[in-house]
Amino acid sequence: MQRPDPQKITEALAARFSSPTRSTRLTVVLGRWLAVSFTICFVTGLFSHGLQNPPSWMFFPTSPVWIYQLSQGLHVTSGIASIPLLLAKLWSVYPELLRWPLVKSIPHALERASIALFIASSLLQLTTGLINTYKWYPWPFPFRETHYWLAWVIWGSLLLHIAVKLPAIMTNWNGRAVRLTELQDAGSGSPAAGTEASSIAGVTGAAPGRWSRRAFLAGVGVTTGAVVLTTAGQSFSWLSPLNLFAPRVMGTGPQSVPVNRTATEAKVADLATSAHWSLEVTYQGSSTTFSLAELRALPQHEQELPIACVEGWSQMARWRGVRIRDLLSAVGAPHASVLRVTSLEPQGPYRLMSMPAEYVQDERTLVALELNGAVLDVEHGYPARIIAPGRPGVLQTKWLHTVEVL
Repeated sequence: MQRPDPQKITEALAARFSSPTRSTRLTVVLGRWLAVSFTICFVTGLFSHGLQNPPSWMFFPTSPVWIYQLSQGLHVTSGIASIPLLLAKLWSVYPELLRWPLVKSIPHALERASIALFIASSLLQLTTGLINTYKWYPWPFPFRETHYWLAWVIWGSLLLHIAVKLPAIMTNWNGRAVRLTELQDAGSGSPAAGTEASSIAGVTGAAPGRWSRRAFLAGVGVTTGAVVLTTAGQSFSWLSPLNLFAPRVMGTGPQSVPVNRTATEAKVADLATSAHWSLEVTYQGSSTTFSLAELRALPQHEQELPIACVEGWSQMARWRGVRIRDLLSAVGAPHASVLRVTSLEPQGPYRLMSMPAEYVQDERTLVALELNGAVLDVEHGYPARIIAPGRPGVLQTKWLHTVEVL
């Protein structure tokens, strides 16, 4: 019995899945769009990770107050936009992955390896990132650390892929030059005329029943725009009327502000509502306790600050309470201090929070006692919580227990 010829099989598969819409130029354009969305997602992700796990050189901007709201909104939005862009790019190139032999040379092996690594890591990153926005974790590995290191893998494999494919990218970067070359090849009857016929169709008009290249790109652009417009409303108020599919909606929840983690989930409901609650402030080995009535007797200040969460949703709200620097002054501690803040939560990754001096000194950082003109709801951190400008929501500690001046 004759053994199947792998080359003929792969050539038959490539022919079966071929389309005149596909071309190197199409892949380059989609690659440019995807590179922009991935770059925005990567940079904003590094900023968020740095705020939560600060290196020694990290800076902590507190102005404008919405800087993290904007950054994380762009992070999640660009990540969602990358999903249709990645799928479109994979569609444009996957017949080439069926070519035989699988590896022709060392550069070709590098190209294949970079593509395999990029595709696998990107699909995993975007899938888990999207699921994370719904706060669902059906996997055994820690999401935040995996998400961070996968970003570096994606970025490295992308740079390697660009380096290997740079000649093809440069040749097909300029649309006018590509069209001129294609038309010249078609007119001269060169071998390129057959292989690039789909590219000419994309310029001069598609074959019957086929999409032109421009129509395909327009379809991808419209799809990406629709996905963004119907989800970005959880991050940007001016798009909130179009928010159809995002997991969070502005203006909902207790006191018209969404909640990520409830008092029941944090196991603090009884402690937070106890009449014996007090806030302990420790400085130079001595501790001072403040009851809720004593905190309310201190000068109260109101600030309009956003609560912005790592899952991408955010909302501006009015907070009222004691300035953290006034609280330090009450115990004789300097404003330029670093704090360790503890929640009533018995356990959890954000039970302890470190607050750099930039936030402590900022007059807008509050021990909040009220939200939107009413006493803080227990779901929002009653009896007291931290709210500071430009910080992730996971670091705006709810259900305060202690504040330690380091």
